[in-house]
Amino acid sequence: MEDRNIVFYDGECGFCQSTVQIILKNDHNSLIYFAAIQSDFTTHFFNEMGEELPDLSTFYFYSKGKMYRKSNGALKLVKYLKFPLPFLIVFKIVPSFIRDFVYDLVAKNRLKLASNSCRIPTVEEKSRFIS
Repeated sequence: MEDRNIVFYDGECGFCQSTVQIILKNDHNSLIYFAAIQSDFTTHFFNEMGEELPDLSTFYFYSKGKMYRKSNGALKLVKYLKFPLPFLIVFKIVPSFIRDFVYDLVAKNRLKLASNSCRIPTVEEKSRFIS
């Protein structure tokens, strides 16, 4: 698993699932895998990493043997996505406490921001979901 890039997301949150759909659509090299925070895989993975069990309101991105959270995770992720999304890295100049404050506001309201529709992943995309 150390060679995989994994997004850990709240599998019961429409906003989080919409975010997964955006990543799927823009991951030009199919390098990102996905695991619901509620899955047995995630519990086992976090235990193996010596990490605290994940919080449903936090975005986690695992890459190259390291776990990134909240805005740092999102900024690490964008480099794997199609143009122009990698330009979001410019937000790295904003101190993380400010980025994470904004992140926490969005996370707190994520259920209100949820989409009522969900695209069904293709067979190839389904292979990138870890259960």
